[in-house]
Amino acid sequence: MSKYLAIGGFLMLAVIFSGCDKKNSTGPDNQDPATVTDIDGNVYTTVKIGKQLWTVENLKVTHYRNGDPIPEVIGEMNWKNLSTGARCAYNNNAGTAETYGYLYNWFALNDSRNIAPEGWRVATEADWQTLANSLGGTAEAGGKMKEAGTTHWQAPNTGATNESGFTALPGGCRDLNGNFYLLGRVAYFWTATAIDANGAWNRVLSYEDTILNSVGPNKTNGFSVRLIRE
Repeated sequence: MSKYLAIGGFLMLAVIFSGCDKKNSTGPDNQDPATVTDIDGNVYTTVKIGKQLWTVENLKVTHYRNGDPIPEVIGEMNWKNLSTGARCAYNNNAGTAETYGYLYNWFALNDSRNIAPEGWRVATEADWQTLANSLGGTAEAGGKMKEAGTTHWQAPNTGATNESGFTALPGGCRDLNGNFYLLGRVAYFWTATAIDANGAWNRVLSYEDTILNSVGPNKTNGFSVRLIRE
C-alpha cells in the first residue's frame, strides 16, 4: 500500500513548498497559556513554535462550544452519507481516542457552533504552511513534528526528532466509505480551509519520511484535529 492513502475521489498531492530557515522557539512564555481546556474538561498542553501557539495533543472533544453534542457515528453507511458534523474513535474503539483523539469529518470543523474552546480555532492551510516554514520547510518539518521513537509510530519512523515539541501521533483515518486505515503509520490533520464544495485541505505525516505533505481529500473523511490560538 502506498504510504499515503488515496482517500476520496480526488486526492491532490500538493507542491512541496520550500521554507525559510528560522530559529524555532518552543514552550509557552508568560503571555501564553501552558494548557487549554475544552468544554468536556479535556486539558491539552500547548507549545510555541515560531510565533504560533499550538495544542500538543489531538482533539478529543465530544461537544461543540455551546454544549451541543458532536454525534458519534459508528456504522459505515451512516458515515458515508453524512453532510453534517460527526466524530468517531479509530475502529470505533473508544480506547484509541484517549491516545490519538477522535477522528472528525470536515463538517464538524465548519459548524457555526464551533469545535474549539474560546480563543482557539482549527488551524488553516496557511497556518500549517507558516508552521512548516518555521521548521525549515515542508520537506523536513514532518521529522521535527513527529513523536520520536516507535511507541506509537511504526518503524522506521524516519527522521523523527520532535524537536518542535508538536508531538504528532499517527491516528490514521476513516475514509469517505467509513473504513479505517493506517493507525500507527500516518497522521492526518484537517485544516479549516475548504477547496470547493466537496474537498478541503489536510496535512499528512508518514512513518516513512520527514515531509509535511498537503493533500485535498473529500470532506466526509475522518481525520485528527489540532488547534491554534487565535
